[in-house]
Amino acid sequence: MQNIIITGFSGFVGTNFIKLSSGIDIHGVDLLTKTVDEINFNGIDSVLHLSALVHQMKGAPEDKYFKVNRDLAFEVAKRAKEQGVKQFVLMSTAKVYGESDYTITYYNENSACIPSDPYGKSKYEAEKLISSLEDENFKVAIVRSPLVYGPGVKGNMISLIRLIDKFRILPFNKIDNKRSMVYIGNLVALLNTIIERQASGIFIAGDNAPVSTTELVSLIAKELKKPYYLFKLPKPFLKTLELVKPELVNRLFGSLVLDSTNTFHTLNFTPPYSTKEGIAEMIKWYKSQYI
Repeated sequence: MQNIIITGFSGFVGTNFIKLSSGIDIHGVDLLTKTVDEINFNGIDSVLHLSALVHQMKGAPEDKYFKVNRDLAFEVAKRAKEQGVKQFVLMSTAKVYGESDYTITYYNENSACIPSDPYGKSKYEAEKLISSLEDENFKVAIVRSPLVYGPGVKGNMISLIRLIDKFRILPFNKIDNKRSMVYIGNLVALLNTIIERQASGIFIAGDNAPVSTTELVSLIAKELKKPYYLFKLPKPFLKTLELVKPELVNRLFGSLVLDSTNTFHTLNFTPPYSTKEGIAEMIKWYKSQYI
């Protein structure tokens, strides 16, 4: 049985990883209450580093992103290597590639990274620093993930579900975009495969295929089992909304596609759940909590 340490174990990914994983001995570490020097890595095979200051819609001090996402992560990795840990798995983000836009570009493990905000920049710098520690005795795996969804989700996804649940008429018809997402069950399965095989390198998480915003809204509405009607937002109104809420419009109408083909081939991995199954489980949870 492998022994692993998880930082950020109380978050969305961490709690689901603990719940859905078996055959490994998991030790959670809270970096809000424990310093890096206080962590005992003796006998630990792998570290799954989930602790992060995630992207804030309202923003956060720029230096805080780098202190948490880069500096603290690097300290944990150095300490783990010094105490004989064999593998360090860093949870990274699609944000290292930059912002989504209105062209459909497929990013893979070798695509250029041009992060545009402090969150993406701090994560990319962490990737580079931690990768520099790798040697034959210390493997580094970096997992770049798009939006993660599933039971217990928060943020933009839960806001979208509530919007669809509340209103029958919605402005999401004929949106010709593509966005990668990953169901939490698929992400946990990928992380377990990486840890089990002591794999190293850059890996891309994702469901089998990206979806458009129109497809996503339709899947959610059907699982809510409520009548809905979608209309196309007039261009003048969309342009005005983009001036007022550019980030919101980008997330709903822009594209960001991660190509996980090589990751799946390298690891001989197939996501165990379809997007439809993942949405169904998420809405089942939502109904149990809010309806």
